[in-house]
Amino acid sequence: MADAVRRIRRRPDDPVAGTGPHPDLTDGGRTTTLGTGTTQVAARRLSVAVAGLMPAASAVGLAWRGLYRDAPANAATFRAYDLGSLTVATPLLAGALVRARQGSLRAELLWAGMLAYVVYMYAYYVFGAAFNALFLAHVALFVLAAVALALLLRSLDVASIAERIRPRTPVRAVSAVLGLLAASLGGMWTWFSLRFAVTGAAPEEGLLLQPAPIGHLGYAMDLSTLVPGYATASVLLWRRRPWGYVLGAVLLVASAVVQVDYVLALAFQSAARIPGATAFDPQEPYIAAVITGAAAVLLAGLRRGPAVRGGPAHRPARTPTGGRR
Repeated sequence: MADAVRRIRRRPDDPVAGTGPHPDLTDGGRTTTLGTGTTQVAARRLSVAVAGLMPAASAVGLAWRGLYRDAPANAATFRAYDLGSLTVATPLLAGALVRARQGSLRAELLWAGMLAYVVYMYAYYVFGAAFNALFLAHVALFVLAAVALALLLRSLDVASIAERIRPRTPVRAVSAVLGLLAASLGGMWTWFSLRFAVTGAAPEEGLLLQPAPIGHLGYAMDLSTLVPGYATASVLLWRRRPWGYVLGAVLLVASAVVQVDYVLALAFQSAARIPGATAFDPQEPYIAAVITGAAAVLLAGLRRGPAVRGGPAHRPARTPTGGRR
């Protein structure tokens, strides 16, 4: 009878009761639930596959000059993306996997950001490039990264991440950056699209030359992924919601590496002597600095120690009568 009473009075989050964290399951020193731990293990294994396949595919794309059977401007762009994935994205993803294994929350956000980068960039290879010998490898990278990202986001301790943000972190400044990115990118593509619908005037090409179908795919990708993602992260971060920190960091990290690819693509198109190509975008240093700086602010604002209860993301909730509980 006494044992039965103790079981009834046991707290819901007691591990022995079977509803809280499993006492023997840890992930990098942090106790997690069985389902969460299993999910992150699956995400890690898929990510390791991505980290192995991406440099191999990129190296082949750089070495095999005739692999990309696209318009010369697009072929040069894909080879530039290969260089960025090989020299920047792969080391960042591999390093994040190692540090996340050791229990770093910053590394988990970097890891998620690099998976988001792979999904975004390899969508161009899968849906925009002419059929080539690496088609299956590019599809595999796109699918593996997408599934790994979904599993990783599901396994993240979002509340703990929000609790560890230092109170003095200028999150609203980062929110403003995300809002500006959503408004500028979405506004520009929407304006060109509406103008075409009304007047038939073709959208103007930027400094990076993107003949069809890459130009159309760029509009579709940005308006369906980046613009709503930036806007959602901006609103959530402004309101200091836990998912705002996560989505903001993931999108900014991915976007910072995309900026590297953009710079490389300009250089590759110019080196390939594509008519109208420009080797340097004078606005790019400022854009890249703002995006990279905003990502660094969120990652640097994450405490390494235990979560601090009662932080900005966990203010006391109001009761229906207006008091505090």
